[in-house]
Amino acid sequence: MDHPLETIIGFLESVHPYDTLPRDELVRVATSFSRREFSAGEEVYHAGAPLKGLYLIKRGSVEVQDPSGQVISLLGPRNSFGERGLARDGLAVTTARVTQDSVLLLLPVADYRRLIAGFPAFERFFSRGRSHEARQGDLTTQKVEDLMARKPVTAGPQETVRVAAQRMRDARVSSLGIVEDGRFLGIVTNRDMTNKVLAVGLDPSTPLAEVMTPDPISLRPESLGSDILHIMLERRIGHLPVVQDGTLVGMITQTDLTRFQAVSSAQLVRDAATAESVADLAAVTARIPRLLVHLVAGNNAHEVVTRLITDIADTVTRRLLAMAEAELGPSPVPYLWLACGSQGRQEQTGVSDQDNCLMIDDAATDADMDWFRALARKVCDGLDACGYVYCPGDMMATNPQWCQPMRVWRDYFRKWVQAPDPMAQMLASVMFDLRPIGGQARLFSDLHRETLDMAARNSIFVAHMIGNSLKHAPPLGLLRGFATIRSGEHKNHIDMKLNGVVPVVDLGRIYALIGQLEQVNTRARLEAAEAAGVISVAGARDLIEAYDLIAQTRLENQARLVRSGRRPDNFLAPSDMSDFERSHLRDAFVVVRTMQSAVGQSRGTRS
Repeated sequence: MDHPLETIIGFLESVHPYDTLPRDELVRVATSFSRREFSAGEEVYHAGAPLKGLYLIKRGSVEVQDPSGQVISLLGPRNSFGERGLARDGLAVTTARVTQDSVLLLLPVADYRRLIAGFPAFERFFSRGRSHEARQGDLTTQKVEDLMARKPVTAGPQETVRVAAQRMRDARVSSLGIVEDGRFLGIVTNRDMTNKVLAVGLDPSTPLAEVMTPDPISLRPESLGSDILHIMLERRIGHLPVVQDGTLVGMITQTDLTRFQAVSSAQLVRDAATAESVADLAAVTARIPRLLVHLVAGNNAHEVVTRLITDIADTVTRRLLAMAEAELGPSPVPYLWLACGSQGRQEQTGVSDQDNCLMIDDAATDADMDWFRALARKVCDGLDACGYVYCPGDMMATNPQWCQPMRVWRDYFRKWVQAPDPMAQMLASVMFDLRPIGGQARLFSDLHRETLDMAARNSIFVAHMIGNSLKHAPPLGLLRGFATIRSGEHKNHIDMKLNGVVPVVDLGRIYALIGQLEQVNTRARLEAAEAAGVISVAGARDLIEAYDLIAQTRLENQARLVRSGRRPDNFLAPSDMSDFERSHLRDAFVVVRTMQSAVGQSRGTRS
């Protein structure tokens, strides 16, 4: 049965560029959409087939492949696909397949073309290749600043050839930018070292000024990948300096282009699944920051980016479990490895620690527990080696408290609900985000439902959980400013995790508890809470949009840090943002504060 018209209108109001349409046109478009349901694995269309229209994802996930079968994007709610074929001959240029049970909205071809012709926002949005299907994996449309692997390595013009060669060797680069007093003068490459130095027997003490290529052709950071390809092919060069206002800010090489084409979530998952050692897995996860940059540069929605990054962590975990079992022998009794925290919610970013636990069949003996303790140690050590550092709060399967038979876990949850002291509230908050990763999922399914039912019916526990969730406040200051960190390394910054996304994560968990909703992902919880009537349609829409902006801003900041050669973190300086960006971010925090106040006043009743 089709969605009620008002529901479709409300959904379209949260999707660009439909949010730019006049009300009467929005209603007209909403009536044109048809609702299609697809089961996991079902093909939406195949490359070369006639397209029925433009697809818009209402719920679920769609994988798009190029004609060779290479996955070029994984799309989530509010993403569109199929427009490339509609803009050409009406035939699909890719293959689309749903990866989980999904609901798609289909806009007929005639309506799509009418919108393109009549509304500039639509023409700009789709003709510039801003759809995920066109963008993801398309090197030519990426900006140069998003392709640069790291800060350039430089030398002065009077430094010697020998020093330059040593610097290139130590930094593992194939070129040096020649810089004097901050001004870019030229470039020296491995080819120069071979042709201009070794081949002619030049003295190693020769100054670089005598062998460099002076004033080489360069690009600006806002140039496109197509500019790189055209210049490299036309001039037969493999290095391009990136210069802004006379300052060298980056270096693009053929290796960077190859790396970009190779870095996709699907490739990383495949590499992790076939890794033979912990070192192999660590080499895979070391590529995640570049993947983050590419996904953010492709304007993918935050829930898509974090899902793809979490998929890699899940695969790494399962591979470590398999490696451990190969070494320790088969499991003596069934078990289940679960993730909590951001991995449990499928919300990992470029910086994540590990949070996990082991649930073991009640048939386990004391002697069997030695096997599981060894399993936990091997997997947690492996995750740490792969960059998922040990949990500061020791919320890991290596802690005996979180490596227990099912009867102990049932007792844990019962005690936390019946006696909700501050520690119990904290532990319950973590455990409500559990998600099975490897082993026997059946061990958890009944416990999850039992706990949700028991907790939701205990009004005192719900009230305590609500109070606990309000401890993380959005960073709102006086006079439309922000409450930033006052001292230390991150002075004058906002913690976009603790004071940004965590308040919304806490709200989503409370809504799931009140409504007995089994979703674990925050955005999915908010949508389910709206559908179940736990929160109003207007409140849900405002909160989801606020969460989207906060989470997207956090990811964009992490991507900027990676591009600048730094490690991604969660700290954002408001001074680095434009007035427009600051205003919208503050408005989003106000929405979160308002929803916190509403749930705080209700103490467990519906808002």
